Amino acid sequence: MLDKKILTLLNKVVYPNFEKDIVAFGFVKEARYENDSIIVTVRIPSSVPETAQTLEHEIKNALSALGAAQYHITIEQPTPPKEQEPQTKNIAPNIKNFVMISSGKGGVGKSTTSVNLAIALAQQGRKVGLLDADIYGPNIPRMLGLNAQHPEVDQTKKCLIPLVAFGIEMMSIGVLYPEGQSLIWRGPMIMRAIDQMLTDVAWGELDVLVVDLPPGTGDAQLTFAQSVPVTAGITVTTPQRVSLDDSVRSLDMFQKLKIPIAGIIENMSGFVCPDNGKEYDIFGKGTAEAVAEQFGTQLLAQIPIEISIREGSDSGKPIVFFAPESKSAQAYRAAAEKLWVFIEQARELADNSAIQPTKN
Repeated sequence: MLDKKILTLLNKVVYPNFEKDIVAFGFVKEARYENDSIIVTVRIPSSVPETAQTLEHEIKNALSALGAAQYHITIEQPTPPKEQEPQTKNIAPNIKNFVMISSGKGGVGKSTTSVNLAIALAQQGRKVGLLDADIYGPNIPRMLGLNAQHPEVDQTKKCLIPLVAFGIEMMSIGVLYPEGQSLIWRGPMIMRAIDQMLTDVAWGELDVLVVDLPPGTGDAQLTFAQSVPVTAGITVTTPQRVSLDDSVRSLDMFQKLKIPIAGIIENMSGFVCPDNGKEYDIFGKGTAEAVAEQFGTQLLAQIPIEISIREGSDSGKPIVFFAPESKSAQAYRAAAEKLWVFIEQARELADNSAIQPTKN
């Protein structure tokens, strides 16, 4: 529970060595009254004791104006890493950031989201790659109009050269096997394929690699999380309760794998009628907001159903590129901007937590 009056005062508490406050960073998990006491819980990424001590002192000062009888301030921190603990594995060190796109179930528009987010990031000036790791349903080549193409081999490096479309690099199992061929693979083969699409592909010096993973929380997700340091995870859902139930599992997976959650994208959030331009909530709308609050994250975008999304996906003409003024394209671009802000903050926090503060 987050009391607005308490949050207003906590807005003044700046996270040590940063310019943003603990509310803006999303660190405040509890802020409420209980009888004559104020209870505040803050979860921070740093394991440094001095950081917690500084925050506790600043929070008490900020809340003193409320005149409560008691203040119960809890600062939750990760367990400090052991000195002999190895650094996070990264089998693709030329890529700065990895964004994991996941969903609890299929059919919610995860691949469409991956394509349009990647293109939107590229339009903002980023060097972007898109890895279609949905082994059983590799639809991204068709969505980019690349389903009839096959990657060439770099004879010097002995690796595959990514295909390029709309300013992004792309690799998919769908361009390595005949179209329509089923891949009846067990877990170990999926894990090996994902590793190879990271190491045996000549990815450029990328700012970000967007990774479209299969639905669920299985071998593919675990392999990817163990192979590279994932900067951010995004869950794609639809407003229906059956979809949200599975989305909760996807978000729980991010937490258990210690992947920072960038937010939720709610697809099919309304239907834009082509006849009159009006929007109708035929599947509901905004139901993902409660789930976002539950996991302390944000709703990155609410993407309505538009005929141009379906037409563009089938014909290899992504809506962000070919219908930039549409409601969906604008929502994808806004989501990409929020995502990049989150990525920069996540990297700053990761770098800061790795540096021990010096005492004067």
